[in-house]
Amino acid sequence: MTVSDAAEFRVTGADEGDRLDVVVARTLALPRAQVAARIDAGDVTVDGAPARRSHRVRAGERVTVAAAEDEPGQPAPPLPPVRFRDEHLVVLAKPTGLVVHPGPGHADGTLVDALVAAGVPLAPAGGEGRPGIVHRLDRDTTGLLVVACTDPVHEALVDALRRRDVTRRYLALVAGVPDNRVGRIEAPIGRDPDHRRRFATVPDGKPAVTRYATVATGHVDDRPVSLLACRLESGRTHQIRVHLTAIGHPVAGDTVYGPRPALAAALDLDRPALHAGRLAFTHPVTGEAVDLAEPLPEDLAAALRRAGIEVPDVAEALGDQPPPTASGRDLS
Repeated sequence: MTVSDAAEFRVTGADEGDRLDVVVARTLALPRAQVAARIDAGDVTVDGAPARRSHRVRAGERVTVAAAEDEPGQPAPPLPPVRFRDEHLVVLAKPTGLVVHPGPGHADGTLVDALVAAGVPLAPAGGEGRPGIVHRLDRDTTGLLVVACTDPVHEALVDALRRRDVTRRYLALVAGVPDNRVGRIEAPIGRDPDHRRRFATVPDGKPAVTRYATVATGHVDDRPVSLLACRLESGRTHQIRVHLTAIGHPVAGDTVYGPRPALAAALDLDRPALHAGRLAFTHPVTGEAVDLAEPLPEDLAAALRRAGIEVPDVAEALGDQPPPTASGRDLS
């Protein structure tokens, strides 16, 4: 079990009436499936008594999550599909459910473990526990990720990211239809003062900019949804998920920032519908242009079909986007 930390909190009025598993996952920023497993194992109590995951919480109830017992280390996962590789760097297509590097609750079974087990050399400059890691994707986000094999290449790629010379574009299926087909969201991101394991747009946060363009719209059970192409101009934790929630269009299936269980159920989604579909940069050693596109995984393609949206060609959908109009959103 990867959710190992103990925690305790009081249910707020905003959460009253919601399911226990949804509230715990949302409050502690944990995967709902893992929270459900902890509840079923009796590790979660409400006012000191075991409760079902379907329990509808009431304001003021005390929810306690016991620390999980230590378990044997997980074996290294298989290496994800490799989309580009030479002696300097590797680009992989990360699947959902795979954590990029070790951290709290995820001591092993990570992408780093898979790379090490496969004999891929990794740049020590990435730091302890995260050698070679240049940037990361959330556990349940799929798509393209580059890893450095040497320290000079790691330094060069990190610097290129800082200069915005690396193109990172995503497809996101969101609730509702944005008022503007194309927009720019500028709002600083930091720790949510009410939920320290989440992030939010806060005045004293770090600067963050996300651009989006509407690719297509659809409906599922009379609920409107939109497929957005998103481009990062900064790299804050959970940036796209936080920014799209801030403008009222949370990523479908996201139980942390935009819990809409009926929409997720209608789309048959058990994770945020977010995919890193395009990654482009200049190779720091050879100077060649590396420009890769990764098709949508089947679970997200199936969600689009349920909404009546044609599954797009990712390279085309995430090509050059027009600049945002003056009606873009500035939330700073």
